[in-house]
Amino acid sequence: MQGKINSKYPSIADLRSKAKSKMPKFAFEYLDGGCNNDDNLKKNTSDLRAVELIPEYLKPTVKVNLQTTLFGITYDAPFGIAPIGLQGLMWPKAPEILARAAFENNIPFILSTVTTSSIERIAQITEGKAWFQLYYPAKEEVRKDIIKRAAEAACPVLVLLSDVPSFGFRPRDIRNGLAMPPKMSARNFYEILKRPEWALKTLLHGQPEFETLKPYMPKDLNLSQLAKFMDETFDGRLNEEKIKPIRELWKGKIVLKGVTSEADMEKAIRLGLDGVIISNHGGRQLDAGESTIKSLKKLQAKYKDKITLMMDSGLRNGPDVARTLAEGASFSFLGRSFMYGVGALGNQGAQHTIELIKTELMQVMDQLGCEKTTDLPQFLSK
Repeated sequence: MQGKINSKYPSIADLRSKAKSKMPKFAFEYLDGGCNNDDNLKKNTSDLRAVELIPEYLKPTVKVNLQTTLFGITYDAPFGIAPIGLQGLMWPKAPEILARAAFENNIPFILSTVTTSSIERIAQITEGKAWFQLYYPAKEEVRKDIIKRAAEAACPVLVLLSDVPSFGFRPRDIRNGLAMPPKMSARNFYEILKRPEWALKTLLHGQPEFETLKPYMPKDLNLSQLAKFMDETFDGRLNEEKIKPIRELWKGKIVLKGVTSEADMEKAIRLGLDGVIISNHGGRQLDAGESTIKSLKKLQAKYKDKITLMMDSGLRNGPDVARTLAEGASFSFLGRSFMYGVGALGNQGAQHTIELIKTELMQVMDQLGCEKTTDLPQFLSK
């Protein structure tokens, strides 16, 4: 292990353990958990880990190249940082830390509508290279203005989130009284006192807020008013009629995130969208759903040549990226792994995690005898 990897944390599991020790319980459980019984959360990773690759040892030395071209842009690795809400609650200034590391390493960072940094701030950090994920606003004026801001910030890709027609049933968050800001129960206050570094950094940087949404929010909302605002502002269920005007309005690339079915894939193609991210929201929405790798296996055979296929949910490390690309995805995104890195190591955590995943992926490809990421399907065990 060389370069920017911290030798004390040579795996994502190490970062997760360290992050758990530094983040308040309500924040860590929001990041780490799924919905209901966590069935889909567990299947995402276990089904992915069942994918096997076959090495070719008796071949000339290969020179591994991780560069991957996506929507006309060449990135330095075939993975990016997935959108996550409330990042600043989990670790102060997390979206800024992640966006800066993504920019410096030439990989995509996706900003969520409901995270804790603004479109404009992330655009400044990334020089307009960050993608933006849109939670569909019910109010037309809000929707158009957010899209306009993303366009003015030069975001190359607009990601439309499709898998939140309702919020997932998450028992941990219910028990923890998680809100924005968190409900200060005696238990939550105790958890904060046990995490002095998190508490001091939060005090230093200020209470995290929905920065992208602040222009549309009444001032000084209490918790009940905030919940009402969120319910009134967002209309989670997308359909073709809602997407059509966005396709006409947005001049850049549009990606639909949350696709797991042929019916939704057909609609994405019919609407002229540029790509889809096969995703189940990290197992946080539908516990009875299938794993993302299972969805990818079914969909790539029929649609790989018709639209760009990407995948998130369940990936944690470099071998997982290799498995995903071998099964037919053109690109992949990881969310929790990067937040574990930031929670564990703060400002250095994002850089460390990127370097760790790249190192793991290069080792897998070198072991296989695979020079380019696009060649990984050749090594899939049938």
